[in-house]
Amino acid sequence: MTGRLRFRVLGDSLAAGVGCDRPEETLGERLAAVLRSAGHPVELGVHAVSGARSAGLDAQVRAAVRTGVDVALVVIGANDLTSFTPPAVGAGLLHDAVLALRRAGGQVVVATAPDLGVVSHVPPAYRAFVSQASGLYARAQADAVLRAGGVVAAAEPALSGRFATDPTLFSADRFHPSPAGYALIADALAPSVLAAAGRGAA
Repeated sequence: MTGRLRFRVLGDSLAAGVGCDRPEETLGERLAAVLRSAGHPVELGVHAVSGARSAGLDAQVRAAVRTGVDVALVVIGANDLTSFTPPAVGAGLLHDAVLALRRAGGQVVVATAPDLGVVSHVPPAYRAFVSQASGLYARAQADAVLRAGGVVAAAEPALSGRFATDPTLFSADRFHPSPAGYALIADALAPSVLAAAGRGAA
């Protein structure tokens, strides 16, 4: 590792921070602050793109690798679900992205697809089906991440339960998290990101 921990955030609108009012409320900035508090001098780079699907990870990975990567957080899957991307296809693309980051020397933490069944836009009659589809997709992603040498952040199902019962965790669009929602997600991801930084420094 270089003198500074090169922390890269890749993925979709959650990784980019859509729904946040200020930069410091985003996942990247929140987790960079956690890393700094643990003694890591952090250089943060956010390559995430709102609306991204797994098919768009390759360009983000290339950008991250060009600038160097010690620890990468990948948040992806929601847009694959809404676009009906087959689990095997999305998981395969995620596998390749994680493998490329690992080969570039990065420790990789992945937050898999969220449970979209908790989103208020989903009619109650369909929520169980959407939750089941979300879980199936996330499990395919998790298998792919592990095969590629990455780590799956243990954030579900506790997060889904909180989002399902607390509407203040959603932003005004009722889809993306609010700043309070991002704080909750960051807290859930922090142990995995800190552990990855420790492995990279070893």
